[in-house]
Amino acid sequence: MSNKKNEDIEMRGGDDFGGEKDPFLGRASPSAHRVRQEPGLLDKLDHNPGASILAYCLASISMTVVNKYVVSGSEWNLNFFYLAIQSGVCTLAILAFKQTGILKNLAPFDSTKAKRWFPISLLLVGMIYTGAKALQFLSVPVYTIFKNLTIIVIAYGEVLWFGGSVTPITLLSFGLMVLSSIVAAWADIQAAIDGVGFSPDKQDALSTLNAGYAWMGINVICTSAYVLGMRKVIKKMNFKDYDTMFYNNLLTIPVLVVFSLLFEDWSSENLARNFPEETKNKLMIGMVYSGLAAIFISYCSSWCIRITSSTTYSMVGALNKLPIAVSGLIFFDAPVTFGSVTAIFLGFVSGLVFAWAKVRQKAQEALSLPTTNMSASAKSNRDAANS
Repeated sequence: MSNKKNEDIEMRGGDDFGGEKDPFLGRASPSAHRVRQEPGLLDKLDHNPGASILAYCLASISMTVVNKYVVSGSEWNLNFFYLAIQSGVCTLAILAFKQTGILKNLAPFDSTKAKRWFPISLLLVGMIYTGAKALQFLSVPVYTIFKNLTIIVIAYGEVLWFGGSVTPITLLSFGLMVLSSIVAAWADIQAAIDGVGFSPDKQDALSTLNAGYAWMGINVICTSAYVLGMRKVIKKMNFKDYDTMFYNNLLTIPVLVVFSLLFEDWSSENLARNFPEETKNKLMIGMVYSGLAAIFISYCSSWCIRITSSTTYSMVGALNKLPIAVSGLIFFDAPVTFGSVTAIFLGFVSGLVFAWAKVRQKAQEALSLPTTNMSASAKSNRDAANS
């Protein structure tokens, strides 16, 4: 919608060809002419690359910080309920945007597509639940660093199932990712032994870390399965970005609600422990915001790609690892040690190297285009049939 509006503004602003004008048009006041020629503030903002990059970074950082805040309570154990609130808020927001005309390309609900997409939604439940559990036990910097390991699993999954390739530079970035994860784990374990930022009880601190690493390992598997499975199915479904988000959130709501009722403690005592009076309102606001932030991140991602380029977007994603990790040091008193800072730096560099490798790989692929003309949809159908 915004693209169409911008095109109309540019067309109206391009009437001056330098020749003789209609005398009737010449009677317009200078102020009216300026209004017609000069773009508005919102239009300038929409075309501002810096604004799109800043919005994307703020959205992703705030999402991580809010998630960590909600699940970091010492008595917190209602993750399925939290994720159900997230999905519910996101679904209601998408429907509201559709009704008000903000989202015009959202396809109507199709039960056949929903049945085919439901297994992907189950993988999504596994991904977001294990991610929340890992974030509950690990610090934000360590969580961010270990999340890079998902990139390695997905890359080799694409090699196996989609005919992808791994270049030497990509392998270098993978090595840096693994090294940063090892350094982060070493720094965390050392801090736990020294009692820096952890429980004074050494065994409790190490048990917390072990639980976090276990959940992080499961999350890497679940996230990779979700991304690879979605890539295979989405080609056959012809989904747009908001279609994917709508079905994902709508289909996960009943699963999350049932799991919460079956496996989580809904007694008044447990609710009081999870939602203390002094922080109850802040927790509820954080839950609602996290659902809205999912839409905000999706919009900012497409906005950044539209105004800049996919290359710039990938580099911003790599650079954004640093402020996300630093936000954990600032807001949650994560232990600041030589090892933790080194791990953050290595993770940051590995993201930059990976983004650079993808840029080089795309450039090389562009130089060796196929001689036969084939549309993008035909290529997608061919890949889906062969996979």
